Order: sequence, then structure tokens, then C-alpha cells
Amino acid sequence: MNPRPRPGFPARLDRPAETPARAARTVAPVAPRSGAMLAPAAGERPRPQPAALTPQGLGLDSQAVRLAMVQKLAAQGIKDVRVLEAMGRVERHRFVDTALATQAYEDTSLPIGLGQTISKPNVVARMAELLLAGRTATMGRVLEIGTGCGYQAAVLSLLVKEVYSIERLRGLHEKARENLRTLRLPNVHLLFGDGMAGFAQGAPYAGIIAAAGGEAVPPAWIEQLAVGGRLVAPVARAAGAGQALLVLDKTASGVQHTLLEAVHFVPLKSGIA
Repeated sequence: MNPRPRPGFPARLDRPAETPARAARTVAPVAPRSGAMLAPAAGERPRPQPAALTPQGLGLDSQAVRLAMVQKLAAQGIKDVRVLEAMGRVERHRFVDTALATQAYEDTSLPIGLGQTISKPNVVARMAELLLAGRTATMGRVLEIGTGCGYQAAVLSLLVKEVYSIERLRGLHEKARENLRTLRLPNVHLLFGDGMAGFAQGAPYAGIIAAAGGEAVPPAWIEQLAVGGRLVAPVARAAGAGQALLVLDKTASGVQHTLLEAVHFVPLKSGIA
């Protein structure tokens, strides 16, 4: 059998191990290139950048704009400081079309083309918090179904050791590559393929998170989830009742399902386009 292939972009670089106490409070810093979409972590000295690309700290580049969004998320019930910090560091306005940039930090989903959307900040934060719930050490490898514009992958990169993100629409896959290129996140691997099949070469996964909802969780996802792993995804409720957020925990004795609040995601589809 051939060794498991690695996507060519970006290169993989292992992170140092963290103690559980530190991991519960902080996220590992990611070193972006100039013009990147990540703000420095709290207490981190900004890295020098070429003058022409240095953020001016005005308008949508202002840290105050992201802080206001984080404060709103906290008021809405997001409690995990790791998630709040990651949400504050990723500059969401750089992942949406220029015409919609002024709405980037509002708690709303926005179109990103090809009939798809970027999830609203509260949903991204909520799903990340559910994925990490009960864990103090940094989560290992995570599979994201539905890369979209790459925003959630960027957030996850600050929270877990490694992200495999798969997108079935070539146009969005390329858009995500372009959006994330300047970040050079060493622990993010972008894949073009059928998300319903997962990505067996990277399994088992400590976590799986989906940005599209189907009638049920595809069997391939459960198979690729490690024992002790957690899956967070929208699924259809009773006929005509919309979608709800599902948390699935895989144990040695089987799987446990917890159905939570109503959500609205684009439908899960098979194949590539």
C-alpha cells in the first residue's frame, strides 16, 4: 500500500506539545506572512511587516471591530476562551466579497458564490466550542466537511493540531486556497473532493465538523472518526422541521447522539462540481 498522500499546500509542520493547563487557556500562535488575515494573539509582539502591507488599524482592520464581535459572542453564551480568542484573531472581512465586507462582523451568514454561504460568527464559534467541549489538551487531527471560503478552517487551525478540509465545488476550493495562501497555515490541508466520502487517508480523526446538512450522518464519517472522537454537524429533523445541530460521540461501545438547537445550513450533496 502506498503511504498516505499529503496535499502539497501548505507544508506540514508539527507543533510543540502543550500542557493541558496551558492548552485550556491559549491557542498556539500561527506565524502569518505579511498582509495576513490573523491578528497577533493577546500579549504577542506584532511581527515587522513591509510598510505598504502593514494594517493601519482603521476601519475593518481595527482590532476594536473584532473585539466588539467577540464581546457579542460572549454575551450570546460562547464561554470557551480558546474559541473567543481564535474568533478575534481571524479577520473575517477578508474572506467575503469586498461589496459585503462592511457586514463581515455582523452576526449573519453571507453569500460566497456558487449558492454557498459563510456561516455567521455565532454558529462558527458554537460548533467549535461543542467540538472542544470537555477537552483541555489540544485536539488532534480534525476533518472539516465543506471548506467554503476557508474562514472556519482558519479558525480551527488555531484550536486543533491539524485540519483536513474538503470542498466539493472547485470554484470554492480555489477561492479558499487563495484566501488562505497569505496565511501559510502549516497545519491546514485543503482537499478537493466529495465530502460525503470523507478523507480516509487522514483517518482516524479526533473530530469532524460539517458545514452542510443532510438527512443523516454519512457512514464514512463515523467510520473515520476515532474512538473517543466527536462529530458536530447539522442534520435534518422530522420531515419539514428543518435542521438541528447534532453532536455525535464515538465510544468503544458505539455512538451517542445529542440533538441540539435548530440551525440552517446549505444541503449536503455528493459528488464534485
